[in-house]
Amino acid sequence: MDSIDHQINSLALGNGLQEDLSGVDDPEEAGRLGWTNPVPFDYGNPDKNSRDWAGIADRYEWDPEFGEVGPPNEELEQQLFRGNLIQRVGDRLDDLNAYTVRVDSDATIQPVTKWEDAGLHPVMLENISLCQYTAPTAVQSYAVPAILAGHDLISVAQTGSGKTAAFLIPILSKLMGKARKLAAPRPNTSEGFNSATDAVRAEPLVLIVCPTRELATQIFDECRRLCYRSMLRPCVVYGGAPSGLQREELQKGCDILIATPGRLLDFMSQTHVLSLRRVRYTVIDEADELLQADWEDEFRRIMSGGDVNEDADHHYMMFSATFDKEFRQLAKEYLSDNYVRLRVGRAGSSHSNVTQHVIYADSDKKMRAIYDLIVSMPPVRTLVFVNSKEQVDFVDDFLYNSGIPSTSIHSGRTQREREDAIRAFRTAKCPVMVATGVSARGLDVINVLHVINYDLPSAMHGGITEYIHRIGRTARIGNEGLATSFYNDRNEELATELVKILIECKQQVPDFLEGYRPEGDVLEFDDDSDNEASGQKENETSSQVADEEPVAAEADGDEPAAEASTQSNWKAAESDDIWN
Repeated sequence: MDSIDHQINSLALGNGLQEDLSGVDDPEEAGRLGWTNPVPFDYGNPDKNSRDWAGIADRYEWDPEFGEVGPPNEELEQQLFRGNLIQRVGDRLDDLNAYTVRVDSDATIQPVTKWEDAGLHPVMLENISLCQYTAPTAVQSYAVPAILAGHDLISVAQTGSGKTAAFLIPILSKLMGKARKLAAPRPNTSEGFNSATDAVRAEPLVLIVCPTRELATQIFDECRRLCYRSMLRPCVVYGGAPSGLQREELQKGCDILIATPGRLLDFMSQTHVLSLRRVRYTVIDEADELLQADWEDEFRRIMSGGDVNEDADHHYMMFSATFDKEFRQLAKEYLSDNYVRLRVGRAGSSHSNVTQHVIYADSDKKMRAIYDLIVSMPPVRTLVFVNSKEQVDFVDDFLYNSGIPSTSIHSGRTQREREDAIRAFRTAKCPVMVATGVSARGLDVINVLHVINYDLPSAMHGGITEYIHRIGRTARIGNEGLATSFYNDRNEELATELVKILIECKQQVPDFLEGYRPEGDVLEFDDDSDNEASGQKENETSSQVADEEPVAAEADGDEPAAEASTQSNWKAAESDDIWN
């Protein structure tokens, strides 16, 4: 990482930025530097009956003769847990956990620091071990006991901090011992399936809603791992893929349903295919995206679908890296009075495992700048963000024709093209992927060591919040990564907030941004409180050692906890601050 940092720093000072935009004179240069040859894609008409879709992946098929726990399936276990495409916990997990944890609740939530102490089902403990999750992250340490205790939950934590496992582990663990009693009737799929005679209506116990297709299949993969050797059967539905194949999977039985809003609403209208009457847990992942104004109608329709639930014991959870006040107000309409709000670090912040660099590059020089940046480094898996579909194609074509093995993804592509691009990126067939921000929301790909903001997000399209989500595609669950952003005068509206993020994360502020450095020792961020009277009390827990850098504080006067400790010795201390 040090050698990469040195090369990035050299480029940040202006070394290597070239004026010529006519293209790369030597397209074989990238190959000599270690990059593989570009691979052309066949964008012909895909076979819609093909089983090679992310949502039709193998999962553990239950046989009623198994008893309480199913036997191991060596072939499936190899696919789920031992592949080289699975994200592993990095060496700097302690750095990721070194943040103040705020728990807003009338109840006292005792964090767990060892999985063995969490009261989880034995099968879940075995699956956690197979996943090589050695210890809970900060968000998991609090979310797991809160969910196990039966609380509704709003959780805000940094990108790449293990939020998906934070809700899947406790929910699935609670259901593992009750699945036989709670689950709807289903056919014995271990002996085959005939849709004409064996089909049943899907009646899931858990509904997980997320904004993008790629995130849905990603959560599905994690669910396949954590449901291993249990009766729980996960399914995923999302737009663009053949609805007939997804319907067939639902008709085999479904206990955990992961869905994007559009396709979910389609199936909700087909009452012979899907019913939400048994749902006991509803999870909204990347909640800030789903609660945006243009999603609100769909959000309300989905949440109201729970009104037909036969069991009043229905819990709601919302997870995200950012969560603005207006969205929290909407979310609270569906939460119980004793819900828990969990914040790890400051809402909307990044973490120090991401090394952030900002390079000045005029718009007419960015194309050559990105090539120079990529070839100045050792070949690594790299994710490039731009602000429009047209620019995605333009940058991808330029890199491809310059000898860089690239692919791209945006909402204008067919779902088959999107899945093929993601697969090529995951397997490093195309280790460079160009994407729009929305298309890569929540994307978790192993060993993404470099994120490049070819275009910084505009204020009207997410601004600093979108920036945080983008750079969070690297340095996940304790790993390290780099984030390089091209800046010019067109990005001035983002400059003040960008500088505050750099300072907060102890990153270098380039000379051309020094004029936006705030005065004083306190960094003021947008309000992270609802400013309403409440009986809820806020507890703070910290594992962050104080330093002499400017202190980050929310605009309502919240301050970090005064005491510091290690993760294994988190200590809750009451705060005078009030949040509702």
